[in-house]
Amino acid sequence: MPLRLLTAGESHGPALIGILEGMPAGLRIFPASIQLELARRKLGTGRSPRQGLESDRVEIISGVRHGRTLGSPIAIRIPNEDRGDGGQPALTVPRPGHADLAGARKYGFTDLHDVSERASARETAARTALGAVAKSFLNECGIAVASRVIRIGREADPSARPCEVCLLNARADASPARATSPAVGRRMARAIERACRAGDTLGGIFEVWAEGLPPGLGSYAHWDRRLDGRLAGALMALNGIKAVAIGLGFEAAALPGSRALDSYYWKAGRAAYRSNRSGGIDGGVTTGEPLYLRAAMKPLPTLALPLPSIDLKTGQASPAPALRSDVCAVPAAAVISEALVALVLAEALLEKTGGDSMREILPRLRSLRQ
Repeated sequence: MPLRLLTAGESHGPALIGILEGMPAGLRIFPASIQLELARRKLGTGRSPRQGLESDRVEIISGVRHGRTLGSPIAIRIPNEDRGDGGQPALTVPRPGHADLAGARKYGFTDLHDVSERASARETAARTALGAVAKSFLNECGIAVASRVIRIGREADPSARPCEVCLLNARADASPARATSPAVGRRMARAIERACRAGDTLGGIFEVWAEGLPPGLGSYAHWDRRLDGRLAGALMALNGIKAVAIGLGFEAAALPGSRALDSYYWKAGRAAYRSNRSGGIDGGVTTGEPLYLRAAMKPLPTLALPLPSIDLKTGQASPAPALRSDVCAVPAAAVISEALVALVLAEALLEKTGGDSMREILPRLRSLRQ
């Protein structure tokens, strides 16, 4: 059975709801681990004051009993403490780069709050919580997922990954920008602070890594089962993401094949990779090498010094509304993307191993690694 994920709820409504179907029975679930991922989602310089208003206290409503999954749908609830929906006047001026105008045209809304309440990145708290369940599953299967920020605006970290994936988050989370270089992290934080003073916003680039994956997840036989396409789709569906690369990504387009491809050699009785330029996926299938992806996030569309726009009610020129928003959310997007990647990888692993319980899955996974 494929994993099925559904979220519901608006930014200032009563709560966010998430449902995840397809997780096997017998998986140990610790509410504290879900809470930790929601806390990590708040990390980073440039977040809005709302992060301090929301405790993001997750409630597991179903699918878990005595600390273990039952195989039935897992439902979670995250109450919104910053409510305030319903009393504000209609919003008729769309923000450039936001879903405001496109959503209003799609549904025929005249109040853009009807778009922004659901298009808001607040919804990603539910995806992060459900992704934490997927991360718990992967952890029990010996697979680690982590991320780091490598660019904020013009400030970039060109260094290689500095440590094993299982240690990467501890190092990144200690930085105000989730960079693994302390010096680069401080420069990134200063760039965000400058943008804040200028009434502007900043985007950036982050990496997501996964280590411990067995070879053979995904498929080359059908386009919609290729794992690289599924991973890219999951990240592109995150608010503000405009590009995704796997392995060398765009860099490979500028290189000859001799420098872009991974050659093989014989090691311990089997073929091994001399490099990992493909990022752990060839032909839509995992190679057994570490998986790594990069995603680019555009600057956020709500500026303190707003861009020119129009009032849809009057047709007159008007500045976009200066609503409360982050200055930069790239560190948060990296954490959320760990959850999204974990959900895709968990589904691919379940497709490969089959089984309704951890008792069935773990022995089959061990055989894949032999």
